[in-house]
Amino acid sequence: MLPAQYRMTRSAEFGATVSQGTKAAQPDLVLYTRPDRTGEPGPRIGLVVSKAVGNAVQRHRVSRRLRHAARALLEDLDPADRVVIRALPSSRHAISPRLEQELRTALKRIRTRSGESK
Repeated sequence: MLPAQYRMTRSAEFGATVSQGTKAAQPDLVLYTRPDRTGEPGPRIGLVVSKAVGNAVQRHRVSRRLRHAARALLEDLDPADRVVIRALPSSRHAISPRLEQELRTALKRIRTRSGESK
């Protein structure tokens, strides 16, 4: 489970991260990241799992797997990072280790593109 202090809850944070952030696509998900300089402790992670993923049971299962994978990603994030993970329909068939690997690959791709080293 992703601790509450790391969860993104405000719609404005989601919107800003998706519209102004850097995007990296993977087969089962899309990762958006954006640095936030407001001074709030972080990092913050949000999930977007639409009805295209499946019915409520499938969406909740995907959400649980993504939260678990995102928790393993916390150590790789800076305190100012804001991250939104958008699940694609194929994510309902993905297992947790695959989702975690795709998250790490997407984060690495974004960091490489922006010139950061972590």
